[in-house]
Amino acid sequence: MAKKSEKENKNKNIHEVEVKIEGKTWTDAIDKVFIKKQKTAKVDGFRKGKVPRHVYEKKFGKESLFFEAADLVIQDAYVKAMDDSKLTPVVRPGVNLKNISEDGVEFVFKIITKPEVTLKKYKGLGVKPTKVKVSKEEIDHELGHLLERYTELVVKDGKVANGDIAIIDFEGFKDGVAFDGGKGENYSLEIGSNSFIPGFEDQIIGMKVGEEKDLNLTFPEDYGAKDLAGAKVVFKVKVNEIKEKKTRELDEDFFEDLGIEGVDSEEKLRDHIKSSISAQKEVENENKYVDELLEAVGKNVEVDIPEEMVNEEVDRLIGRFEEQMKMQGISLDLYYQFTNSDEKALRDQMEKEAFNNVLYRLMLEEIMKEEKIEVTDKEAEEEAEKLAEKYQMKKDEFLKQFGGLDLVKYDLEVRKTVDLLKELNK
Repeated sequence: MAKKSEKENKNKNIHEVEVKIEGKTWTDAIDKVFIKKQKTAKVDGFRKGKVPRHVYEKKFGKESLFFEAADLVIQDAYVKAMDDSKLTPVVRPGVNLKNISEDGVEFVFKIITKPEVTLKKYKGLGVKPTKVKVSKEEIDHELGHLLERYTELVVKDGKVANGDIAIIDFEGFKDGVAFDGGKGENYSLEIGSNSFIPGFEDQIIGMKVGEEKDLNLTFPEDYGAKDLAGAKVVFKVKVNEIKEKKTRELDEDFFEDLGIEGVDSEEKLRDHIKSSISAQKEVENENKYVDELLEAVGKNVEVDIPEEMVNEEVDRLIGRFEEQMKMQGISLDLYYQFTNSDEKALRDQMEKEAFNNVLYRLMLEEIMKEEKIEVTDKEAEEEAEKLAEKYQMKKDEFLKQFGGLDLVKYDLEVRKTVDLLKELNK
């Protein structure tokens, strides 16, 4: 049997709900814990699993059963608190143990409901999207990158020059003894890439094919291998071949290799590049515009956001960040080592974004209500089908991963609300 009392905090959306579990529900829970403990209890004169209840309680105390019994009934207590209070929490409720004894256990659930949101102004805020412009310099820059990707390497005579690829054999010696990791054969080294220690590439400039040379160098003081840090060494180097980069001509062969449909001239390639840059800028500008619009509306909203809502959003952001790091083969612990930080620093870093996410969510939900924005089940079903097709999944599988049709519907409602905000602020 459960008894409930409700105490409302000075903040209207923070509630304390007391639930007491007593009677048979409580005694049954204690009995279950005893049966579990009895199997492993060690008491002189008794075999495992055969210790009588009164002997167990005398040796370990009745209280030793209470806390595990509380764990068994806490879920039922929470369900009872929700049913009796008719509250809808917006974050995971907190719980405190108020009293516990042979007669029963009392929990106090801290339930946070959606805070009251007051919209002051969200129309005609003067926030406008910027117009997309693509300059000739941007097109030239991208064309240069494209040509660089299609650069050919051609064997050359003469001497190694900056920018060339030198195919070399090398071996490093410290105090006349070869050291580990200091040897390579037919290694392709781009001169000017600064891939090797300072001075190495500079001293290869001017060498000819077949030429051998001793390079006298010093490893940097902060070099990773301690036995080589700051050490004077000699690299014996031989140049086997020299290649130079040859920039492609914008001719028929190049356009054929490029393989872009409809692009067979420099003019058409420039138009294609301009369209690509413009499309990318449109996306970036749209995201920037929405951020600025939400920020402007947010300045005209009154709401008291509980820190628990922000903390839960920080948890979500960190979880997403951790998944992104895993995809790069980096754990959070390794990330903390690399960045000389810790979990607190990461949470602090994400707090502002988390606060804004919560604010904008509450704000958009209030505008939805104000403007009577709704999404039908049919619209949500059609959207789910589109998204499932996009991600090459079956609809049921997609909905399971996404979180169900209600989340698809909510996502559509949010997008409709953002689109409306744009219209109202043109």
